[in-house]
Amino acid sequence: MAVLPSTEEQVRHARDLLARPDNTVTSIAKLLGVSRNTIYNYVPELKGGRLALAEATSTPELPQPTRSED
Repeated sequence: MAVLPSTEEQVRHARDLLARPDNTVTSIAKLLGVSRNTIYNYVPELKGGRLALAEATSTPELPQPTRSED
């Protein structure tokens, strides 16, 4: 099933909102005009909890530069 661009944008928006601990799935669903189940269907890593969502959406850390000992 193809995802419509507006749906992709809503999913991106939901992910951004879910990154903030004060937002709930219920409040985000109401804001977007969808059900809680829809949020869970389009953001499946949320089923593992917010930590799983944070890990799935975080960017890997850049390696730290090494200091040469002169």
